[in-house]
Amino acid sequence: MVEIRLTNTRTRRKEVFAPLDPANVRLYLCGPTVYDRAHLGNARPTLVFDVLVRLLRHLHGADHVTYVRNITDVDDKINAEAQRRKRLGSPLSLEDLIAERAEETIAWYRADMAALGAAPPDHEPRATEYIPQMIAMIETLIARGHAYAAEGHVLFDVRSFPDYGKLSGRSVDDMIAGARVEVAPFKRDPMDFVLWKPSDDDLPGWDSPWGRGRPGWHIECSAMSEALLGPSFDIHGGGIDLQFPHHENEVAQSCCAHPQASFAQVWLHNEMLQVEGKKMSKSLGNFFTVRDLLDRGVPGEVIRFVMLSTHYRKPMDWTETKRAEAEAVLRRWRGGGGGGVGSRRASSPPRARRPPSSPRWPTT
Repeated sequence: MVEIRLTNTRTRRKEVFAPLDPANVRLYLCGPTVYDRAHLGNARPTLVFDVLVRLLRHLHGADHVTYVRNITDVDDKINAEAQRRKRLGSPLSLEDLIAERAEETIAWYRADMAALGAAPPDHEPRATEYIPQMIAMIETLIARGHAYAAEGHVLFDVRSFPDYGKLSGRSVDDMIAGARVEVAPFKRDPMDFVLWKPSDDDLPGWDSPWGRGRPGWHIECSAMSEALLGPSFDIHGGGIDLQFPHHENEVAQSCCAHPQASFAQVWLHNEMLQVEGKKMSKSLGNFFTVRDLLDRGVPGEVIRFVMLSTHYRKPMDWTETKRAEAEAVLRRWRGGGGGGVGSRRASSPPRARRPPSSPRWPTT
């Protein structure tokens, strides 16, 4: 069988990939938070994992790879959009407005990723469907002495996990000294993070041993990956912006809840995206979504080609020059016909959109 070598963020080395169970290779990718359209940077991890999953299915068989990409549908930005619609006079309840926003955004995301040629995952769990599993994991962490309840919140005790910081290469004391952390009187340590928080009547909430509330962001992925892939699985990935604190906190939660397991064997992180050499942001007026490009007539395969032409561990710069070159290459590959790729030309950058508030396989 072909040897695959992956650069593991956890070990900071390129390693030969050896699945825990070759008959069931298991991957988890942090998916979208569904409050608005996916911007171009959101598409990069999806496309990177799409290539990797296709390779693994080719080598191990389509029935021997399990790919999970979650949906975060419990989030303050989703809540804020639902509250905005309520203030504008919507007759729907807040819960219905939240569900409405999540449903439409999920549909947008699926359509946009399909237009880029990304195959759907085997499982697409929604956070709201796994609240009982999250509560159970939090109870386990409390029982094992790794979490504590305080004023309706439950917090993870970072000092209880000696390996905290190893994924991101930071020490807890350095993080406290150099990072902006939420200071609250009920925290034992400034770096302790929320597993569960209270909800008032204007926010979604679920009954729990600590009162009506909702989960913290980090516990969602730990609970969903365990439920669908088990406490140990092969590959976990996402954008480099998730390495800390999200993935660091996932490691802490999952390893403390299951000390005999290893959680993710390999961590893959893609670098960030730029536009014409600058960070994409609304302040620079260069923020746009996948749909913005598609609606301007840039074919999904051209977007995919440009994105995959830069190694995933290097910053990717979207430029009009690269877009034009990709169209030309794809047209040439197809024999220079007038139809197909590039038949709907786009010569100017997409209009900036106000936001809501090629990998080299098998060696990567």
